[in-house]
Amino acid sequence: MDRMKHPAPVEVTYKNMRFLIAHSPTNATLNKFIEELKKCGVTTIVRVCEATYDATLVEKEGIHVLDWPFGDGVPPSNQIVEDWLSLVKIKFREEPGGCIAVHSVAGLGRAPRCGAFNSKQLLYLEKYHPKMRLRFKDSNGHRNNCCIQ
Repeated sequence: MDRMKHPAPVEVTYKNMRFLIAHSPTNATLNKFIEELKKCGVTTIVRVCEATYDATLVEKEGIHVLDWPFGDGVPPSNQIVEDWLSLVKIKFREEPGGCIAVHSVAGLGRAPRCGAFNSKQLLYLEKYHPKMRLRFKDSNGHRNNCCIQ
């Protein structure tokens, strides 16, 4: 029944970068959520919504929780974009093939799945200019030029 309320987590992969897009658990569903995170090798969660669970329980499992909330259906602030780009660059340089989880309440408006973008988000993406902050060499010495939106 819970699957009807919340879509299953979706993994997005690009080169050596993996992201898990999910809905926000509650304290009651947190154990199952942590199991899913561990199965996917997640070591960092970016929570872009208000807190719906106790992050200390997740941190005890060795998974770092970052709170970067912004309004549902609107683009993130410039500071959140800068923080995100820094996180991605550092994380995948240190842990190639690692996984970052991102979640909003339902996994649709702020941590969207395919087909879930709204007009404000599309306008933001159309006007977005990559800052080329994710340029780094992978373990084979190849340049990784990426813009994640």
